[in-house]
Amino acid sequence: MRPVRFVALGDSLTEGVGDPVGEGWRGWAALLADGLSAGPEAAVEFTNLGVSGAQTRDVAERQLSDALALRPDLVSVVVGVNDTLRCTFDIHAVAARLDTVYATFAEQGTILLTACLPDPGAMLGLPGALARPLARRQRAVNAVVHALSDRYGAVHLHASEGAWLADRAMWSADRLHPGERGHRQLAVRFHALLAGAGLATGPAPSPEPEFPAPTRSAGLWWLATAGTGWVVRRCTDLLPQLLALAVDELRHRARGTSARLDLRTSAAVSAALAALSVSERQPDAA
Repeated sequence: MRPVRFVALGDSLTEGVGDPVGEGWRGWAALLADGLSAGPEAAVEFTNLGVSGAQTRDVAERQLSDALALRPDLVSVVVGVNDTLRCTFDIHAVAARLDTVYATFAEQGTILLTACLPDPGAMLGLPGALARPLARRQRAVNAVVHALSDRYGAVHLHASEGAWLADRAMWSADRLHPGERGHRQLAVRFHALLAGAGLATGPAPSPEPEFPAPTRSAGLWWLATAGTGWVVRRCTDLLPQLLALAVDELRHRARGTSARLDLRTSAAVSAALAALSVSERQPDAA
């Protein structure tokens, strides 16, 4: 019996940021891999292609081809937050890229894992006028992920809500990535979904951390050094646009028309998904 091949695609969350082991990161995907098959005769070959800062474009244009070359039996695609943190955010482009990636794996008969994620503004504790535009973007990405996951029969994890979001013990010092306990929570929940579908036969990952949590002083030091640079690198190009979005948010709030912004986002999601459906029908019509 050949090993089960599991390939993980995505950004820093998949890379394992927040769950340090040795000189690198481990993360939820590596923890999940250990519980996919039982016994030494059914080993798992795990490859993590996740890269910090990756957007849907990186997954579609770089990671997808690398993953296909590995001929995976199981693949996870968890990405999208970095798209919301860029001034180039376009839900139509995000939907088209994810549709391409999901469809490609579905055509190969690969089991697909997906997840919707919490919005970064809330996790960072930004003021309301700054947080709401980011929340709206993340809700749009999540709506697309939900729809496409259903279309392609993915094993989907609802990670954008629940008590774990408010539990500080789950999160690393940057408040944007899970700590070890949070990564373990994701691995446990993914394993439960796979086991329920008869797709994971090994033991579930332990929810309890293997290593002590970083001290408060260590967390503050990270934020003052590497953490500050991390935020700046990802948000510099967004900041001017985010300020403009915040002004627009306040203007609508003062007029009592904030609901229009939500309706505009819902319409954009619907249009993006409808465009995918039209493009799929065109070859048949020809």
